[in-house]
Amino acid sequence: MKVGIIGSGVVAQALGAGFLKHGHEVALGTRDSAKLTDWAAKHKGAAVKSFAETAAFGDVVVLAVAGEVALEALKLAGAGGLAGKTVIDATNPIGGGPPVNGVLSYFTPQNESLMERLQKAYPAAHFVKAFNSVGHGQMINPHFAGGRPTMFICGDDADAKKTVAQILDQFGWETEDMGAVEAARAIEPLCRLWCIPGVGKGDWSAHAFKLLR
Repeated sequence: MKVGIIGSGVVAQALGAGFLKHGHEVALGTRDSAKLTDWAAKHKGAAVKSFAETAAFGDVVVLAVAGEVALEALKLAGAGGLAGKTVIDATNPIGGGPPVNGVLSYFTPQNESLMERLQKAYPAAHFVKAFNSVGHGQMINPHFAGGRPTMFICGDDADAKKTVAQILDQFGWETEDMGAVEAARAIEPLCRLWCIPGVGKGDWSAHAFKLLR
């Protein structure tokens, strides 16, 4: 399928490489194409476009920008390019102050998630939370002694979540569907937990979450 990735940072680049690896067509959207010159040279099958062109290109759209600029990025992408599409939301609401004893500060309150804000702003798009609770180095076909890690997802559209689950299976993940968009209130803080060893102790070694039964 065609995948449009809004963003040019390490998460966008890692996911772009992963989709290419598994045979999909990929476009990365950016406001500064120079940021992707080296990446595009290494990934000949990928296109570099504007945010609006990327959204229009994708059968599936991935939002992979800093949480503080997520709404601005979607505005540039345009509601028309997002309408009716699965939008994988890999963002986290990081901001609002410095870390406290290794715990990141978020700009959202406890009973609201960033994805809820995005879904409310673009009701015709089908947002699915995914890829927000692991580092970019482990997003694509990670290898852990304990087997496949778990990616927790949520969203209001069942078909969109099915599409994301298929992608996650291809990328080497187990999927745990936690329900509707409000579940992002619980999933987004997993980034905080994942980052504590790195932010607080300087330990960014590979780790991920797994749900055991």
